[in-house]
Amino acid sequence: MVRRPGDEADRRQGQPAGRQRDPEVQARDRVIVSEAFKIADNALVLRIAEDRDAQDLFGLLSLCFADYPGCFIDPHDDLRDLRAPGSPRQNDGVLWVTEDESGRIRACVSVDFPGAATAELHRLYVRPDQRGRGLGSSLVRAVERHAREKGATCMFFWSDTRFTDAHRLYKKLGYTQTDRRRDLGDISNSSEYHFEKDL
Repeated sequence: MVRRPGDEADRRQGQPAGRQRDPEVQARDRVIVSEAFKIADNALVLRIAEDRDAQDLFGLLSLCFADYPGCFIDPHDDLRDLRAPGSPRQNDGVLWVTEDESGRIRACVSVDFPGAATAELHRLYVRPDQRGRGLGSSLVRAVERHAREKGATCMFFWSDTRFTDAHRLYKKLGYTQTDRRRDLGDISNSSEYHFEKDL
């Protein structure tokens, strides 16, 4: 279990510890996905990640990577963006999270726009106990909708060669695995396949 301590600044200011957030900020950051993306009769609710989510995000990735021998978490090199997830992201990017009933992050997804009409999907991770409910598919569709609204006509991403379950999902959602491949030279000796789709 990933422990989520209360924010120290909240305690010093006499505010409740934990997941308490300003209601106006909460409303601004919340994205209610349409009826088409319902999961188990509950609307999928995404919010923009905050810096206080870093511990939970690393916990999420640790749980996901545990299924793949040789995959390691390296926050000092290839996961720097998750150390301060609320900070501005490059290329007009955004990182969203969705929480379970207890306020723990159950999944995340990110997208940015490296080209005028091109979107790149990143950081799609679903907690193991939350899989098999259509959550991953709904997150991809939500990102696709956001990308279309931003004017993107195609989406691409890179995925570790070991993530075969995810590859089946991507292909089911209409993504094509191209012949491109890259080696990251990271602590996990990661090699990635390239996927793309016209939006």
